[in-house]
Amino acid sequence: MNPGVADLNRHRYNGTSDNDDVFRAYRRWAGAPMAIATVISTWGSAPRPRGSHMLVHVDGRSAGSVSGGCVENDVHVAAAEAIASDSTAMRRYGVTDGSAWEVGLSCGGSIEILIQPVAATAFSPGLFDAIDNSRAAGQPIAVYTDLTTGLSTIHEKNSENVFVNFYLPPRRLIIVGAVQIAQALTDIALTLGLTPIVIDPRPNLLTAERFPGAIRDGRWPDEAIKSLRPNAATAVVTLSHDTKIDDPALIAALAAPTGYVAALGSRRSHAARLERLRGAGVEPSALARIEGPAGIDLHANGAAEIALSIAAGMVRALSQQMP
Repeated sequence: MNPGVADLNRHRYNGTSDNDDVFRAYRRWAGAPMAIATVISTWGSAPRPRGSHMLVHVDGRSAGSVSGGCVENDVHVAAAEAIASDSTAMRRYGVTDGSAWEVGLSCGGSIEILIQPVAATAFSPGLFDAIDNSRAAGQPIAVYTDLTTGLSTIHEKNSENVFVNFYLPPRRLIIVGAVQIAQALTDIALTLGLTPIVIDPRPNLLTAERFPGAIRDGRWPDEAIKSLRPNAATAVVTLSHDTKIDDPALIAALAAPTGYVAALGSRRSHAARLERLRGAGVEPSALARIEGPAGIDLHANGAAEIALSIAAGMVRALSQQMP
């Protein structure tokens, strides 16, 4: 029999970029009894994407989110039961439920959530270590969960009833040019959970006072970017308006599988930039990867609004890197 829409939805590769607080919480709580809840299917206007996690400590503390808040009290109860019984449970929430306004989704969607004890029989502590190690090495990793047995593993499963969650490396934003827009963009990146790295060989601009939350790199951009090895979870944005700084940075970013490459400037200046890079030997297919002018057109005015438009373009591009 052909699978229904819900089944096809369930078996796709999934991923979300904001589970970092869950992994940090696990490291703080390691050794204590815990349960992990995962959104495995969504229908309609679901508040959280497939792959979203919530980690629940035996004492009731939690990290992460599976619904934005509307069903999480009930998930806490299910998590406590999973910890006590060392067993896996499934919950489905939607507005058609009799308890919709108590523990359902008033947004009109439905979600299915898997709750597993953090134990060898379900979601083992070793999985957290494997995910951490792979992401720290800049490599994506997939975790396969057999929904019949409730067991998760990094080994691919041939079962028909498998949910696959895909974890990308931590996201980074490499900003070239320690200018005013870079200050605002650094703040936004931190709010979004990205690690901001500001590169500028001009020490009078690249100061701790101007960039207190960023990693500061005073090398020439091409050298710095090559050593940082940008990947699909990395954005590189050039802001200096100095071709001696920006152009080598773009060439280095395009030589790597960088998830988002953007350059500040007008359409006219971007056309001139492309001509320079073409003369430097950059292939047309690589040039097409540069978003220029950087970001989404918000009719922005001022450094903060320009930074917001760039951040929006970056989020859009990095989200498209997920399977």
